[in-house]
Amino acid sequence: MLDAGGRRVLSFESAGLAPRLTEPALVPRTDGPEIPALGRIIGNSRQWKHVMDKAAQIAPTDATVLIEGETGTGKEVLAKAIHAASLRRDRPFIVISCGSIPRDLLESELFGHVRGSFTGALSHKKGKVEVAHGGTVFLDEIGEMPLDLQVRVLRLVQEHEIEKVGAAGPLKVDVRVIAATHRNLKALADAGTFREDLYYRLAVIPIHLPALRDRRDDIPVFVGELFQRIKTKYGRQAIEFPASLMPYFVDYDWPGNVRQLENVIERIVLLSRSEQVMVTDLPDELRCGRRPLLEPSGEASEDSSTLEAVERRLIVEALRRCGWNQAHAARHLDVSRKTLVYRIAKYGIERER
Repeated sequence: MLDAGGRRVLSFESAGLAPRLTEPALVPRTDGPEIPALGRIIGNSRQWKHVMDKAAQIAPTDATVLIEGETGTGKEVLAKAIHAASLRRDRPFIVISCGSIPRDLLESELFGHVRGSFTGALSHKKGKVEVAHGGTVFLDEIGEMPLDLQVRVLRLVQEHEIEKVGAAGPLKVDVRVIAATHRNLKALADAGTFREDLYYRLAVIPIHLPALRDRRDDIPVFVGELFQRIKTKYGRQAIEFPASLMPYFVDYDWPGNVRQLENVIERIVLLSRSEQVMVTDLPDELRCGRRPLLEPSGEASEDSSTLEAVERRLIVEALRRCGWNQAHAARHLDVSRKTLVYRIAKYGIERER
């Protein structure tokens, strides 16, 4: 798109990655390119729109970005979106997983090596940074990188130079660096386990991705998007998701964030036996979430104001919500199973048919 002066302006909209404001219903979105893991950049919450506004503002630049957030919040997805909205979008986007590559291979994987530099180095090899020349390097879980390699990354960020293992001198590279971590890098730097100078070089533009439990307004949008995509993937287009089940998803805290949500929906789509998702299809952690219980169903007797009547209703409601699994209901009520069994017998509670 062009600004008022006729200059080209890049944005998430021009890259087809703008956050989509949709009603929180089970309606599939068909616009926007597919992005692995989340499908598309989506979200309605104030926190997410703040993230996307900042990302859209810095995407056209070459500024180094540090994305922080819990596991499963979509750090790599956001990094890809930033790259796709940048001037480098037609060049490589190279992911380097700093936590999964063995220490003795990481240096060679990052920067490459020359023939004969070590046993087994039978030929010259380009490292991933060199392969990304002209594009973007995504350093995933940068907090797991050994200290001795961090100085090499500092040189990359600061001088745009790398040195291959066994090489006689440095090599200039043109890459943008986006790093991500689930750790608190500032705390690691203060503790001396992460280089402070590298931290400040990486955190030119810090972006914090909120956990899913902190953006509950987005959960219905994610559920609708993922449910439609996954049921299509497995040829179960006829299966329906009733709106009455949405509170179970919104109330749950999702420690694994969007990645966990996607796995749960995939399991439900694959294992549901009917054409409509039932409460019994939901995993125990959703049905027995540690959120406030549902309001009593109004089946109380005349003594409903007594403490015992209230306790009985709470126990029945917990058992219903947990599929009459006593162990799960006890955890939900924060009592021992022995105590719950005693109360069930005391109040003459029987399983509903």
